[in-house]
Amino acid sequence: MEKPEDISLEKWTETMVSNWLRSIGIKETYIEKLHEEEVDGRILCELSEEFLKKETGMKSGPALLIIKKRDELVNNSQKAQGQHELLHKQSSGKNDHGASAIKNTDTRANINEEKNKEEDSVLVVTTKRDSKLRPFYMNGVDFTYVKNSVLLPESGVNDLITPCHEYKSFAIAATLDRQRLQAKFAKEVLKFATGCINVRTNGTIHFGVMDSRGDTGYVHGEIIGFPVKEKDMYYDSLDYIGRSFSSSDSELVRLCISEPQFVKVVCSNNSVEHYVVEVDIKPAVSIVKNKVFSVSLPNFNEKANKVQLEKKTAYRRVGSKTEPVDDLNEFYQRISFRDAQREEAEKRHHFTAPELSQNLGKKLKMLITGGKKMMDKEKWLILVTNRFQEKDLQHIDFLLNMNIFCVFDFDPDSNISGLCHEYNKHHAVNRHFMQNYKISSGMSIREFESHLRLFDQTSWIFCNGRSDFKGNEPPCDEKTWVKTKRTLLKDCVSLICKDILPKGTFQVIFLLTSPVDTPFKNTFYEFFTDMEGHEDIICLAESEENFKDWQTSALESCDMETVNSSSVVGMTISQVNATLQQVQPTTARATKLLPIHVKGECFLDTREEEKRCSLEILSLNQCEETIPDVIESEKEKIEQQFYHGGKLTWMNLLLADKKIIGEVIQRDAYNDVSSLVKECLCWSFDRAPISCINIYHHPGSGGSTVARQVLWNNRRDLRCAVVKPSYSALAVSEDAVWLREYEEKDPQKCLPVLLLFEDCDQEYLEDVKYELEMAVNTKKIARGTLCFILLSCRRSHNPEKMCKESPQQNVSITHKLSETEKEQFSKKRQRLEERFKPEFILTFVLMSEEFESHKIAEYVKKFVKHLLQGIDHKSVVTKLVLYVALLNTYVQNSFISLSHCEALLALSIHVDRFRRHAFETSLSEPAKLVLIHLRDENTYINSIRIIHPLVAKEILQQFLGDKQQQSDLALDLLNNDVLFEHRFGKDHYMKFLRDLFMTRRRISKGDELDSFFSPLIEHVRENECPDKAIELLKVAYKRFNEDALFAQHLARLNYKHDRFEEAEKWAKTAVAKRPNNSYILDTKGQVYRQWFAAKCKAMEQDEKTPENTVDALETALKAIESFQECKKAAVEDNENMNNAGFVGVVEVGCAMMKLMRTLHVFSRRKSSELIRYLLTDYIPVEIEKPWGNFHCKLKNLQKIMLEALEWISEDLSYFQTDLNTNEEKTCDTAERAIKHSMHWLVNMSSAYGKCFSDPSLATDQIQGKLNPLMKRILIYSYGGGNITTIFSLLTNQKDGNPVSVLERIISLYSSKPMRAQMPQSDLVNYIASHFALSCLSTQSSKLAAFQDLQKLSNRFPKEKERCLPSALFLLVLLFWPEEHDTEDEKEHKYETVLSAVEHLQRNYDKKLKDIPPRKKRIYTHFFLSNGTGFEKFVHKSKFETITKLFSVSEKRLKWFSGEVWKMPEMSKLLRCVTGWTEDEKVFLEGPKGIKFHIPALKSSSIPHNNENVTFYLGFTLKGPVAYNITVQT
Repeated sequence: MEKPEDISLEKWTETMVSNWLRSIGIKETYIEKLHEEEVDGRILCELSEEFLKKETGMKSGPALLIIKKRDELVNNSQKAQGQHELLHKQSSGKNDHGASAIKNTDTRANINEEKNKEEDSVLVVTTKRDSKLRPFYMNGVDFTYVKNSVLLPESGVNDLITPCHEYKSFAIAATLDRQRLQAKFAKEVLKFATGCINVRTNGTIHFGVMDSRGDTGYVHGEIIGFPVKEKDMYYDSLDYIGRSFSSSDSELVRLCISEPQFVKVVCSNNSVEHYVVEVDIKPAVSIVKNKVFSVSLPNFNEKANKVQLEKKTAYRRVGSKTEPVDDLNEFYQRISFRDAQREEAEKRHHFTAPELSQNLGKKLKMLITGGKKMMDKEKWLILVTNRFQEKDLQHIDFLLNMNIFCVFDFDPDSNISGLCHEYNKHHAVNRHFMQNYKISSGMSIREFESHLRLFDQTSWIFCNGRSDFKGNEPPCDEKTWVKTKRTLLKDCVSLICKDILPKGTFQVIFLLTSPVDTPFKNTFYEFFTDMEGHEDIICLAESEENFKDWQTSALESCDMETVNSSSVVGMTISQVNATLQQVQPTTARATKLLPIHVKGECFLDTREEEKRCSLEILSLNQCEETIPDVIESEKEKIEQQFYHGGKLTWMNLLLADKKIIGEVIQRDAYNDVSSLVKECLCWSFDRAPISCINIYHHPGSGGSTVARQVLWNNRRDLRCAVVKPSYSALAVSEDAVWLREYEEKDPQKCLPVLLLFEDCDQEYLEDVKYELEMAVNTKKIARGTLCFILLSCRRSHNPEKMCKESPQQNVSITHKLSETEKEQFSKKRQRLEERFKPEFILTFVLMSEEFESHKIAEYVKKFVKHLLQGIDHKSVVTKLVLYVALLNTYVQNSFISLSHCEALLALSIHVDRFRRHAFETSLSEPAKLVLIHLRDENTYINSIRIIHPLVAKEILQQFLGDKQQQSDLALDLLNNDVLFEHRFGKDHYMKFLRDLFMTRRRISKGDELDSFFSPLIEHVRENECPDKAIELLKVAYKRFNEDALFAQHLARLNYKHDRFEEAEKWAKTAVAKRPNNSYILDTKGQVYRQWFAAKCKAMEQDEKTPENTVDALETALKAIESFQECKKAAVEDNENMNNAGFVGVVEVGCAMMKLMRTLHVFSRRKSSELIRYLLTDYIPVEIEKPWGNFHCKLKNLQKIMLEALEWISEDLSYFQTDLNTNEEKTCDTAERAIKHSMHWLVNMSSAYGKCFSDPSLATDQIQGKLNPLMKRILIYSYGGGNITTIFSLLTNQKDGNPVSVLERIISLYSSKPMRAQMPQSDLVNYIASHFALSCLSTQSSKLAAFQDLQKLSNRFPKEKERCLPSALFLLVLLFWPEEHDTEDEKEHKYETVLSAVEHLQRNYDKKLKDIPPRKKRIYTHFFLSNGTGFEKFVHKSKFETITKLFSVSEKRLKWFSGEVWKMPEMSKLLRCVTGWTEDEKVFLEGPKGIKFHIPALKSSSIPHNNENVTFYLGFTLKGPVAYNITVQT
């Protein structure tokens, strides 16, 4: 049979693996699980940590241990084999020790050989930790051992006071019956005791500890323990003293031998408690002087079946053994000498100076601060506690100043009378249960954090029920808790430690204020396991008894020394409170101040502030709670951080105000913004309640600094706050309203609130503004009262252009410095360079150089060149810098979390994990210069970025050079598993990585231009090659779980480079994954459209035939089919309006018509041949067979093009088209945005008409003979055809004579329309044409009488739900009552109007879907004037003559602010209608007292009281709306 030591690891059986796992201390449950999974030696070699966690549910700690020990085993197997052979040779013929202990500094390595010699035996090199001995004469219940840890070797006589030690395994003897056990125990104790007494030394004999005598499977001194059935058996066994010693000696010996001490052995695998039984021997000289003791040892005789006493023998300690005295006479002669020695030793021991008490205060400070002078104010704390004593609740100030992330509270009454109740008096808390810490599917970590408000308010987790909770959460006993809640605790702790808080960013404090129970103890194990160690766990306990109980459980996971070194035992809560307040950076219970309307101040309640999560409120005394010592030690670091590229902090401004650091330069733009703020504060009756100021700035030009300076210097006159854009617009609005009214008596008399929005989308800003307007209206704030100033700070590549568009509310900040600024910057730079090296204030240096292209490029180039000299190109730190540079170059505001950096660095240098404090020391000097640390002001989690985008860009250029392309670096970053799979900060990292490959440039986002792909992809395809760009996106597609949007981008990229087969494949892939996404369906259509265009281009020089055009036409029809699918998906989508499918159908249809016209079969004859083919059943012979597969589709082309045009026309007739030109388009929007929708519709309507009509048909003689369809098509070719294009003739009068065009359109309709059978759409266009013509020429001969049109409108369907929205709109215009109407006429007209308006509103609601009205503002076509008939309406185009002197942005501002209505020209042009307001609704009076509700275009303009008002009436496809509502005086 093969010997076990000859078996290689790969050949181990499953049992061998199980034995090995036991030897390294793995739990039995995990061992059984791996045995079930049939893990043998071969599989053990391939195991990964991830497999162990997923398949066995194993915690990170044991999984890491198995992998580490497995690797050691593999690496040292040959060495271990050699050691085994050597030991085997040395031990042959010897019978003393089967194994020897080899001691390291803090671990013990040993050769572990199983007792049995069966096949499943295995030789393993393992490590076992040392254990301290129970202190001599300490009570056994106050101490514990951990199984398999190792005590110091057996020892002999030292100084007589230090005890010598002897070990006995006692494993077999412990199983004997009472008589045999007592005889065995007494024999060993009395023999050892006699030996110790006779040489006058203290000693302890340990039962349950391996002495290696025959125990070849264990290390000498290894703690095993054994079950103790009855403790009295061991006490009673010492009764043998009376029988074994002479009567005179027995009493003395009893005084020297202590009672047995039972020391508990901690082991998670034991179902029965194990103990080590120890007996102390203390031979005081006063007892044993001049005596030599002999003993008759008891021994159980199996033959006689009774205990017999051996021959009386005197024993002595010789080294680590107890042996008989050889020469008794000689031994007697030296007895007086031994007594003298003992006496001297006792004197020395008694007169030794008492041990100084431990400095617990210093220890507590060291543990909490990590050895620093002050606590880290950015470190989170997790508190684990049970029931607080009432006296202790008065001393919790030290907790109030800590950043407590969450509290695991095991006190069910905590919310009524415990710590939660007391803490909640000072801070807001979110009360949770452990089951709340479960993430639902599809929710990201960031969403989960926001959902529970984890970083905004302390999460109070009631771990064992809550007695005042009316839900089903009662407290339960220990056994029930373990069954029902242990798993919840495990999941809760695991989520916090593995997904939310990175290691090193938090500490766990166990606060033992009451006796501990099993659930409380379990919490330590869960944290210890998930935190992979004990270094950030602290225990504070006043009661030593409570601590011992907790310690016993803690020792299952770590050793005694570790537990004790991180615990403070004996300090009361009041002492802890006083001690820790000395190392806290802020004063206790500091209170913030806010300004009030009557020029005083009020206190800002901390709890209330914490509930307003969406705002960072700036107080009057911001940062002043920081103690002077902290300011003194941090001031230089704060200043240097800012000038190195960090964001301006409130502490910066406070220290500058107090002259502690240098002043922060105010750029000229600061005065501009301040002036605009002052203008906002000037009262005016027409002042809107919400004002907006926009700062547009070049990246790195100090825009954010200016904005924060404005807030800082206005904090005494306004209430100021920075908005956190991660919160919804509604949440921001609610918090802003609260801030305005806080501690103010009257909502009408409050200070305005200045809100800063940094790099927020325009849409988000509009949403907040809308919510604030709604709130102001609800509060009924008096008109002219300024409530909020929204200060938006956004980066832009052309700030000056943005400023010129609206100088009344925009301020630009560029890199260019004024003469005053140049002087300020020059002086400041000189002062800074006296204290800092230029590279440490690089950002300020760049600003002082004005970022001039030639100067700055040269400066940055030199800086980076110097930086890269001698840098290790292969080091992981260099790789990290390149990764960050790549992200910072291409993704705005990107960063990499410190946790990600640590994971990357730790992996490369083969250590378990980099600690936070070691990160900077791991960086190279160049890396320290270019990386700047950022801190999330909400979570305090740190991250890094390059100090400036220009430096990031230059690093890439210089480092990569010609050798390596950026695509290779991007690919390397994408494939980096450590960064991609790292769990902390994953949401941010994944977003930045996704943006790197997906997000396109947008002018609206401050970019220089709009791009078709992300900047990186654009760079790679233009400067490297398209193949590289495609490869990058393919890898990204796989990396991001085959995301449909990456497939969509691949389709785009391929068709841009004429790779249409690949583009088709990727488009189909994207559609298969998201079949209802209209934007992806649009991309599919664009693939075929571009493919069709390419095929047409390829045939340009060839003669077109029916045969060679088949392929192109089939491709075009595929495009139309895809666009129709896009149309259908867009109509069904309730959250977006996407007209790309409708646009695509029209444009591809026109392109097809152009191609077909070039065929000889259609070009040789009259052009009507093609129209005849498309609009009738006729098919020319030449194309009958080649085009046989798609005749039906081509004959349907006119119909689907017309439907698309009518849909777009209706959409444009409802909504304004100039609002969203600057709005951001997300990555899945249509392929291209039509900037001027109205112009497009007019042009394409005309193109459609020309495609399907013959120019020869335009003569008057032929027009009369045309069928209705051809007439409609001809009307389209003239520019008519739908209500939108007809009314557009009023606004676009540059091309031709619109009067003649309208007359020509009208002439195509029947001269006797009342007799003609016109469909509803023709009726609408006919009447609309007359309205348009009346606006241009009331004298035209073609203009029908107004009354005739009223009569004609009776031809509209009687059931209003069957009417087109445009028909209902015209009914409102036609039947709007006039002054001279009789009461009956008015009543009839009102009935018609009210019925039409009711259905208009319904149609509008359907058209708007779920899109907020502010995003799709209704378009007003006409306004009520002072005339009658046609003249009682004025088209909006008429206003152009009044506002033509203003710029586009000024016009828009005047319309939005309402200033345009105050112009005298308007009062002449429009009729002022009288009405009243009631319950904040506007009404007109109809006949017989009928109330006609007129919606206000701006709800904020409605007076809050019931008032008589005047207003202007506008007419929209939603119905009439009220403008310029004014209270009658």
